[in-house]
Amino acid sequence: MSKKISVKKNFVLDTNVILHDHRCLESFEENDIYLPIATLEELDKFKKGSDQLSYNAREFIRRLDALTSGDFHLRGASLGCEKGMLYVVTDDKYQQKVASAFLERIPDHRILSCAYTVAEAHPGMKTVLVTKDVNLRMKARALGIPVEDYTTDKVVDTDVFDSSHKTYEDVDADLIDRLHASHEGVDVSDFAFPGKPLPNDCFVLKSSRNSALARYNPFTGKIKKAGKEAGYGITPRNTEQRFAFEALNDPDIKLVGITGKAGTGKTLLALASALKQSALYRQILLARPIVSLANKDIGFLPGSEKEKVAPYMQPLFDNLNVIRMQFAANSREARHIDELQKNGQLIIEALAFIRGRSLSETYCIVDEAQNLTPHEIKTIVTRAGKDTKMVFTGDIQQIDSPYLDTQSNGLAYMIDRMRGQTLFAHVNLVKGERSALAELAATLM
Repeated sequence: MSKKISVKKNFVLDTNVILHDHRCLESFEENDIYLPIATLEELDKFKKGSDQLSYNAREFIRRLDALTSGDFHLRGASLGCEKGMLYVVTDDKYQQKVASAFLERIPDHRILSCAYTVAEAHPGMKTVLVTKDVNLRMKARALGIPVEDYTTDKVVDTDVFDSSHKTYEDVDADLIDRLHASHEGVDVSDFAFPGKPLPNDCFVLKSSRNSALARYNPFTGKIKKAGKEAGYGITPRNTEQRFAFEALNDPDIKLVGITGKAGTGKTLLALASALKQSALYRQILLARPIVSLANKDIGFLPGSEKEKVAPYMQPLFDNLNVIRMQFAANSREARHIDELQKNGQLIIEALAFIRGRSLSETYCIVDEAQNLTPHEIKTIVTRAGKDTKMVFTGDIQQIDSPYLDTQSNGLAYMIDRMRGQTLFAHVNLVKGERSALAELAATLM
């Protein structure tokens, strides 16, 4: 039996690949990797700072320093057993074909030129530029340069996120009656499901005379009816919201992903659930990443760092105000919210401020998680200490980061990797509940 022979390639890396995944050097198997000098120059600009991009730049530079020593400039560096070699291209010759198309010698164009230089030096091997920049990929294709996206952490099929529950018709009516009558639920083996449900799967069960909303509880092995109770003044208004409350209100489920378009109630439900269970946790933490719009960083804003990020946190305060408005100003619930904020038990802040912390006994809600990379999501989840619950909310169709899409964002990656785990649940909210106008706009515009 003949062994399959792989065709070795050369890969030229754009800076954004490294900033997306500082461990990217491990992802190219036996192929050789070439770093343009322009890539290293761009990395140098990112290495100072407290955000994730700066962290990735520093970690990659440290890795590079460990790999390169001695006669690296002559031989390159081995990336390990059954891996390729690493080279830095110091020849910054601006290729004529690139210069003719792009007169401005910016880093992107220098990286395009570098791909040409590597291809010329190795005419017998395919040279591929790897970049997460869609525009740079288009430029490369226009010049005939082989180019690819960095797909190591991409989700193959995001269609499975569209529906997070199953509907079964013709269920035994007596079983549904038992389900309604039992607080603990009914053994999963009593149901004739096509296969064993995944942990925390949700169901719409129907018979000729009754129906029920239910969830499979992997800790008890039972199918349990989904509750209808309100959470701190917020009552679930549709099927998916009831399923979301099921996952959010169960302290045994430590990681929850809530997806859905704008106005479906993702963050509001999570916050209401956190307030309802505030006695179980030392603190409630709401955070969201800062994704600047119009190509402006927060540095152009006046004030201290906290003052700069305040406008980005306003949507979280808006959700808190919606809950507060469910109660009279002097009610016990309203006073409790004020006390939580005053005592530092309810914190709303930028995601960058929680990096490096160990979160114990915390109900942590991360909003707009679709704007995080897979590595950022992992970094946050690994902050979870004892008795901590983490909830990530977002709309994978509404991504503000220029180098992420529906398949490569961290929220989709987390849901894909965690599906089937006992400690994890995912619910996709479908119906907008903010207003009829908001629902119409989210659907049609």
